[in-house]
Amino acid sequence: MSEKRIQQLIREAKRHGYTRRQFLERGAVLGLSVPALSVALTKTAAAQSSPAAGATNPLGVDPSAPLDVVIFKGGYGDDYAQYVNNEMYAALYPDAEITYAGIQRLGEQLQPRFVSGDPPDVIDNSGAGNLDTAALVAEGQLADLTDLLNAPSYDVEGMTVGESLLTGTQETGKFDEQQLYLNYVVSVTGIWYSQTFMENNGYTYPKTWSEMMDLSAEIKGSGVSPWATTGVYPQYMKNFVFDQMLWKLNPQALVNIDNLADGAWKQPEVETVLEALYQLVENEYILPGWEGLTHTESQAEWLQGRAAFLPCGSWLENEMAGLIPEDFNMVVAPTPSLEGDQVPFEGIFAGAGEVFIVPSQGKNVAGGKEWLRLLFSKEASRKFAELTKSLTVVQGSADGLDLGTAFASVQNAIDAAGDNTFQARYSGWYPDLQEEAKNDMGALLQGQMTIQEFMDNVQDVADQTKEDDSIPKYERSL
Repeated sequence: MSEKRIQQLIREAKRHGYTRRQFLERGAVLGLSVPALSVALTKTAAAQSSPAAGATNPLGVDPSAPLDVVIFKGGYGDDYAQYVNNEMYAALYPDAEITYAGIQRLGEQLQPRFVSGDPPDVIDNSGAGNLDTAALVAEGQLADLTDLLNAPSYDVEGMTVGESLLTGTQETGKFDEQQLYLNYVVSVTGIWYSQTFMENNGYTYPKTWSEMMDLSAEIKGSGVSPWATTGVYPQYMKNFVFDQMLWKLNPQALVNIDNLADGAWKQPEVETVLEALYQLVENEYILPGWEGLTHTESQAEWLQGRAAFLPCGSWLENEMAGLIPEDFNMVVAPTPSLEGDQVPFEGIFAGAGEVFIVPSQGKNVAGGKEWLRLLFSKEASRKFAELTKSLTVVQGSADGLDLGTAFASVQNAIDAAGDNTFQARYSGWYPDLQEEAKNDMGALLQGQMTIQEFMDNVQDVADQTKEDDSIPKYERSL
């Protein structure tokens, strides 16, 4: 039994970078004998001086090399990244100086560093105004992370990093068989509501769009706006409602858009979904003044009970921490079904996001990969779940955690959907197309554009994108 406990202590010491004195003191607390601990240390040191020593540093990190970390400080905050910096990387490599920044609008701030050949070593490339991932891929600016996925997991014994992750979560980061970015967070995007509000008013979340319109009329009659959303960032309605409804109506219609198929934005299914959404405009079902609200401002209005439904992703609770009323009990649900939907009501947009990259021109590429090896561990992932109430792609890292209704509803939504989950790809593949579509969605919902004008405008940009040989093209299938 004591030998087993000593080996557990050795693994703990490796994770936290204990000195010999700290190791012996910790062993004494656990009731282990000093002679036995000294023998174990001697054996461990001998093993580490052998060729097998690479197992403790599989990516060949220079222990004293500085590390430059930049994180998007958005809905998930950045406490989880600071944990990796201070409690994990610094413990393993105490001589390495870590330069750290938690910022927003990464493209504006980091693009000059890429141009000058001095990018950070590891980046969470997420949020509005992030770096153009497709352009970085085309320019060869991203390091291949295949060796990282093949490296031993930090704390899942007998598994590589890749084997410890949920199946399929890293497919979007593959380009020509190279793994050029990794997704960290399992996210769900849909329609959020207060369970307490619904129950107190005797409402049931509608499973069809027709029922949604009937309920919206009733809610509006009570003095509450049925919907809240952001006009400053209209991609919320486009990405989380339009795209999801189009996929559920006809999955191939959305795949055609992803693949830049001829006339994809003029398919009858596109018009059907836009007509459904336009009912929100015609009936004035969106919170007055929404056009000028940012995402957090619209979310605050919703939390104050001024609206019933809100399109957003599973980062919502953490993003609004401190503003959520007691007993609000927020939950997420799929978009209601349209007549003729090919995907069941339970189908929902779910997948992996929060993109992490290691620039190929970084001064410490190995260190950037090692930082990600620590991030994609059960220890860091569980800490992330505790801090953000969000799931990561690391298998089993949140087992046993009770983190409230939002966290539970995301898990329930994924379970209920089964194989009926999806994510659109054109938004990440073709930034100009995404920009046109989201701006026109805002104009449409503000009554400034007709449905036909929307389809014509976005199709024109899709055609231009397809014809532009300088833009890399990608394809997918169902």
